[in-house]
Amino acid sequence: MSTSLPQRFSFDDARVLVIGDVMLDKFRYGTVTRISPEAPVPVMHVASERTMLGGAGNVLANLVALQCECGLIAMIGADDAGRHCRQMIEALDVDPELLVIAPARVTTLKTRLVSGSQQLLRCDEEDATPIDAAIEEQLIARFEDALGDYTAVAISDYAKGVLSDRVLRHVIDRCRETNVPVIVDPKRRDLAVYAGATAIKPNRSELAAFTGTPCSDGPSRRAAADRAMEATGAAILLTLSEDGMALFRPGSAMQHFHATATEVYDVSGAGDTALAIFSAGIAAGMAMEESAMLANAGAGAVVRKLGTATLSRIELAEAVAAVDGRQTGAICSRAEAARQVAHWKQEGLRVGFTNGCFDIVHAGHIEILRQARARCDRLVVGLNSDASVSRLKGPERPIQPESSRAQVLAAIDAVDLVVVFDEDTPLDLITALLPTELIKGADYTEDKVVGAREVKAAGGRVHLIDLVPGLSTTRAVERIRRRAEPADQS
Repeated sequence: MSTSLPQRFSFDDARVLVIGDVMLDKFRYGTVTRISPEAPVPVMHVASERTMLGGAGNVLANLVALQCECGLIAMIGADDAGRHCRQMIEALDVDPELLVIAPARVTTLKTRLVSGSQQLLRCDEEDATPIDAAIEEQLIARFEDALGDYTAVAISDYAKGVLSDRVLRHVIDRCRETNVPVIVDPKRRDLAVYAGATAIKPNRSELAAFTGTPCSDGPSRRAAADRAMEATGAAILLTLSEDGMALFRPGSAMQHFHATATEVYDVSGAGDTALAIFSAGIAAGMAMEESAMLANAGAGAVVRKLGTATLSRIELAEAVAAVDGRQTGAICSRAEAARQVAHWKQEGLRVGFTNGCFDIVHAGHIEILRQARARCDRLVVGLNSDASVSRLKGPERPIQPESSRAQVLAAIDAVDLVVVFDEDTPLDLITALLPTELIKGADYTEDKVVGAREVKAAGGRVHLIDLVPGLSTTRAVERIRRRAEPADQS
């Protein structure tokens, strides 16, 4: 069966309630150059450390990155890790009041030692024993208070105790009663405990463990999925690592979505990203196969990042475009660009900015963009609107409308984002984005570069790059007009 990715998607109407096991993921990065004299183990010199929300918390972080309205019901301990989780949830601008604090339990903390792209060791601090009845009551009460505000529920089960039989059954039954889709990322061996869910997202080993079928090829996956669907009544979105994903629904043919990742740096949290995107799509009213295709494209993109990473809406759009063979750059609003630039900067990426009219793109423009991209990890291009170009260049300009100029720029490999601005200068746009690298042609001096002071005050840098001599849109337009003029008949 042939299907294509949705060319346009929006999560504006998606409101997703996440319930499950939240944890703290700590990554310590360093280099290994020798073996310990005390034991035959490597010695790692720690250079940096990052701490991120994991488990259900990472599902939440991904939903926030996708600009979805979302909430989180989870349990934390009255410890440093729990307090850190709460602070990070607040930093996402999500109300932490749905969290349940269990003073007698520890918050799950996973510490990973990473050298290069190789994970050397993981240390877990956790309490996976069943929760008591009092905690169950609090979780159920939080769920009842919140359910009416959401259009889908995502269950993130890491088998750390939050999703007891009682809590799980209450959540699924109440979702069915209120016609709210519920999507499960399972951890339990017995998938039948999730009976009544809208969709379940097991991996190959989880489905094989439940059915006793190896899931090594199409027929065995179909047989295993049929058994799981019979036991649960749910659709099965089977994740297959390097083989992508397969969607099974009762009475329908299997739909296989091939993997999109060409380079895999870290699979930590990729399943959380897939759950977030799949749930967001269903919450927004998309068809299940469209949601699955988006989830597959997103998972293929997020494994290219180190650590428990998230994927923004713009990055998802780029992943979708890459799968479908369309342009790789994104054309977005100022507000969307500001969110994306902040996201990139949080990941430690150098974000470059340059601007211009780009009316008739020529080799000089391409060279400027190529050199600009070489000075950063992500390049944003500010594009003068039609009204702005007319004020600057005269009433006969631009030759190409802003929509066409933006599409041309977005199709250039060096460009990651295109933002149209209506002012005469890009100062307001630069101030809103605060790129780390501001790039202009060497026909300027630094004191004449718009936004240089603001970028440098924020710790950024200004780059002046050489122009290709003799190339100018204005000259090209004049040359075209001269050639179009009728010859003198006298």
